[in-house]
Amino acid sequence: MRSKILIKIHNKLLSRKKTIAVAESCSGGMLSAELTKKAGASSYFLLGVVAYSNKSKQKILKIPAQLISDYGAVSRQVAISMAKNIRKVSKADLGIGITGVAGPTGGSVNKPIGTVFICLDSKKRNTCRKFSFSGNREEIRKETTREALRLLCVHL
Repeated sequence: MRSKILIKIHNKLLSRKKTIAVAESCSGGMLSAELTKKAGASSYFLLGVVAYSNKSKQKILKIPAQLISDYGAVSRQVAISMAKNIRKVSKADLGIGITGVAGPTGGSVNKPIGTVFICLDSKKRNTCRKFSFSGNREEIRKETTREALRLLCVHL
């Protein structure tokens, strides 16, 4: 990943004394790995959860089964709930929720492979973006992580 953006995020989180927690699905922990690359990350990185199955989203992140049933695990609503709940559970200032379809299977007409929702939640606001990435599974995971870092950097 781009080291310049990681340095900016690292410095901003430290200087502003902000903490972050991350709930990932399709990125499989890649965002957590990026955020913890620099020494000193323990000052701001509180928790990273890879909640890949619907059961783990419900049990660990307290995502209501009805929300998943109504909108699907890959939805704006679930990404928002993931971001809010990981922030609350960890008591972090910022929470990021990521859910999507990385492929090569699992896509549908309404949510094709590459559909990803990334949400950033803070006490003051919530930002959620929908992306349509292309490429293979690894490329989609990397692009998801890059966009999550961009979203965080802009927020900071």
